[in-house]
Amino acid sequence: MGKKRAREADGQSTPAVASADKMDHDGSSDDEDFDIVNVDFEWFNFDTEIDFHGVKGLLRQLFDVDAQLFDMSGLTDVVLEQNTIGSTVKVDSKANDAYAFLTALNLREHREKKPVADLISYLSSKAGQSNNETLAATVPKILAENHVGLVLGERLINMPPEISPPMYSMLVDELEAAVEDKEPYDFTHYLVVSKTYNEVQSILDDGARKNKKAKEEAPMFYFHPEDEILKKHAIATGSFPFTKDDESVADSKRAFQEMGVKSMGYMTLIEAAKFPAAVRAVADYMNPQ
Repeated sequence: MGKKRAREADGQSTPAVASADKMDHDGSSDDEDFDIVNVDFEWFNFDTEIDFHGVKGLLRQLFDVDAQLFDMSGLTDVVLEQNTIGSTVKVDSKANDAYAFLTALNLREHREKKPVADLISYLSSKAGQSNNETLAATVPKILAENHVGLVLGERLINMPPEISPPMYSMLVDELEAAVEDKEPYDFTHYLVVSKTYNEVQSILDDGARKNKKAKEEAPMFYFHPEDEILKKHAIATGSFPFTKDDESVADSKRAFQEMGVKSMGYMTLIEAAKFPAAVRAVADYMNPQ
């Protein structure tokens, strides 16, 4: 399907170069001198023989503490079955585990499979728990009645966000090629699943707790900066609490000495006709000319 399949047939992949800061060789964090490490990231189609464990681990990261609610092995199998829709990102060799992945699951085609049926039920329920009334009213109806592409993507925490635009651009190209080939990917909507977080008062510090008003006003941060751009093209977006979350989990993710990190799920609902423009906006934002 398009360029990515042709690249792999020729044993080639598209490299992307990212720079990362590294401490100087003496290991001192006080030094102001840094080396630049250039890393070539390569894009591949999903491979059922190679990618199971890497993609499963990233799916667990995406769904955080609620991953235990799902058959993650079964969900991973569904992702890998759609091997011409979406990408993995790797370093050095196709045989390595994925550092990132992105796909659009065809919910209409897979909704009878239990891992997907459970996920549809979960997202419908969580939309009702979100902080957006439009999302709560719209998502369950659209999931039940429309042809939805469920966009799932995750990357290792230290991966540069600049890998996101080419992943999304290739996804759009592959979906368009699939529709031209009469494959069932002519979606009406895309539902992007991601995560956000708030910094919260630790329950370990003198038993201190913020009052309800302070919690409600805590600023929201995006794990994936592209979500902030996709939001501008969306019908509705919203965060939702994880079912298995508790305050001790936030303490285990303390980003600063005083604060914990409370992760939440996040949904972005976009009309299919607006999705290509949203993807172009992500590329313009992250890779300005």
